[in-house]
Amino acid sequence: MYQITSERLLLRPMEPNDAPVLFGFWSDPIVTKHMNASFTDVSQAQQMIEMFQGLFAENKAIRWTILLKHSNEIIGSCGFNYLDYENERAEIGYDLGYPYWGKGYASEAIRTLISFGFESLRLNRVEAKVEPENLNSIKVLRKLRFVEEGKLRQYEKSKEEFVDLIMFSILRTEWMEE
Repeated sequence: MYQITSERLLLRPMEPNDAPVLFGFWSDPIVTKHMNASFTDVSQAQQMIEMFQGLFAENKAIRWTILLKHSNEIIGSCGFNYLDYENERAEIGYDLGYPYWGKGYASEAIRTLISFGFESLRLNRVEAKVEPENLNSIKVLRKLRFVEEGKLRQYEKSKEEFVDLIMFSILRTEWMEE
């Protein structure tokens, strides 16, 4: 798997040793409010990392741990939760620990991820599905020029309730206009 850097961040492959820190984020109700999972034990974080490693081995997903370059401090994760090479598209996902919100890290990490997708993976389309109430994530996607395509009604279950999701996307041609 590839390691990617930006001005302030290092995106490196997830490692089993990341589980305790990522568990801290993935068990925080503030961070997981709009995620369809919330962990109660560090073993769940270890299983999630193993699942992503398995999906990478099958060429179906890529997930990175996000670190601050200057300190090697883990601040979250991001990646392509679903890769469709036949149709040259992928769906992104990302999370940051609450102490790192509002500092531009999410935008920087996602910008780096998207550039990698279009340039190295030769994707044509990158998608993101977001709960309508997740205003922070919507703000990040709009900042990065994603286009809102519409609402997917009761698209998935989150915490035992059906939730709507908004589909966003950006195309390679739109990204390269930057």
